[in-house]
Amino acid sequence: MSTITLPRLETERLILRTPRIEDFDDFADFLSSQRAEFIGGPFTDAMMLSRTFGHATGMWLLRGFGTFIIERKSDGVAIGHCGPWMPMHWPEPELGWCIWRADDEGKGYVTEAMNEILTWVFDGLGWETAVSYIAPENHRSAAVAGRLGAVIDPAAPVPPGDDPHEIHVYRHAKGGA
Repeated sequence: MSTITLPRLETERLILRTPRIEDFDDFADFLSSQRAEFIGGPFTDAMMLSRTFGHATGMWLLRGFGTFIIERKSDGVAIGHCGPWMPMHWPEPELGWCIWRADDEGKGYVTEAMNEILTWVFDGLGWETAVSYIAPENHRSAAVAGRLGAVIDPAAPVPPGDDPHEIHVYRHAKGGA
């Protein structure tokens, strides 16, 4: 039986850690709000909320990587999630990010967290590339992708069921764009 080591990363202001059951309520509040519109939400069914949390958390066991919970060092509050994941039908690994509450936006948390995670996936996991699937109208996420050095890759495949005309695929490459 193999053992999985769950990483914990830190930045100046943040702790990036694996999900815990006590994160569920804040995660579910986010998913059931309009803030989840760019990831298929809002979701209101309790079973769907539970399964979505379990799916995201299960990536750590199934793939050996997954999304991190973003926790502020200053007060220990979980404010979002970000990082790599790859559902079973995805054509390649994705890097994603979500801030759960509007009052935590615009403070550079995602860029700070993702810069640390990019180092981890490229150096720690040995990846050469990854993508971020971003709706064209999601200007905030597109701006983050640009700050991270990602560029639109028109030749990249999109997940099955997604319309390539309704999603931009941003390419992250080891060493920058």
